[in-house]
Amino acid sequence: MLFSEKIYQRGAYGGSIEVVSGSMFSGKTEELIRRLKRAQIAKLQVEIFKPKTDIRYDETAVVSHDHNSIQSTPVENSSAILLLGANTQVVGIDEAQFFDDDLPEVVNKLANKGIRVIIAGLDMDFAGKPFGPMPALMAIAEHVTKVNAVCVRCGSPAMYSYRKVANDAKILLGEKESYEPRCRPCFHAED
Repeated sequence: MLFSEKIYQRGAYGGSIEVVSGSMFSGKTEELIRRLKRAQIAKLQVEIFKPKTDIRYDETAVVSHDHNSIQSTPVENSSAILLLGANTQVVGIDEAQFFDDDLPEVVNKLANKGIRVIIAGLDMDFAGKPFGPMPALMAIAEHVTKVNAVCVRCGSPAMYSYRKVANDAKILLGEKESYEPRCRPCFHAED
């Protein structure tokens, strides 16, 4: 067993916070699902949450772009996670950028109770600005994994989610019809 896997075992080291961040199409949710399924294989009690507003693939399951999935509980706000996830060993949270600003406090309370908290979310919005509670979550996490997609224009590692449709709303749920991953030069290039 790797040391990084060992530190997450409840009891030996207590609770922890892990964040998987990056652009759209970078594999954040895929990595979240992988870690949560490993916890289930280890026969740990796992609870998974996602924002109630995210129904792109499924109303209750967390689903990756590659269609891997894991059942979850949709919640209105982060305080519901604290109530529903308090008596478990591992809590998974997808699309963390869509939660309220109380999420960092909620996950801190869970981790302080000895719970392993695994979070996935976009680190930046379509304008390349820090998104929702993600910066605060990354600051308090023991482990941050930043994943990159592949720039659709040049093939370089992509860290931006470029919005292809004309819409200035901060939150616009969409897939490949609305967004594409781009590297820094291609994101800032004029179309």
